[in-house]
Amino acid sequence: QVQLVESGGGLVQAGGSLRLSCAASGSIFSINTRGWYRRAPGKQRELVATITSGGSTNYADSVKGRFTISRDNAKNTVYLQMNNLKPEDTAVYYCKVVLSVGAWYWGQGTQVTVSS
Repeated sequence: QVQLVESGGGLVQAGGSLRLSCAASGSIFSINTRGWYRRAPGKQRELVATITSGGSTNYADSVKGRFTISRDNAKNTVYLQMNNLKPEDTAVYYCKVVLSVGAWYWGQGTQVTVSS
């Protein structure tokens, strides 16, 4: 079992920045991949960025060059630094971890709202 607690969402003007955090507890030794996803109003949840235990990263084309995913193993936390935010980035952002055995867990979500 893995428990995820997200923080860092909020309201920001276009062009601004936010940093999301996702702290994991529980069976954290078996996490293979950590990632951020988002669900905008009226749309399906989509991948934003992932980072593997080896440090490899992957980003959605829409956020490349603006968002950076990173992790702090000592704090069991994954971050999403979001710069140059756009109104279309408005969504609920979810943290997800995938264990080496294949199971996955979601965080509760944090709202990000970007005003124009």
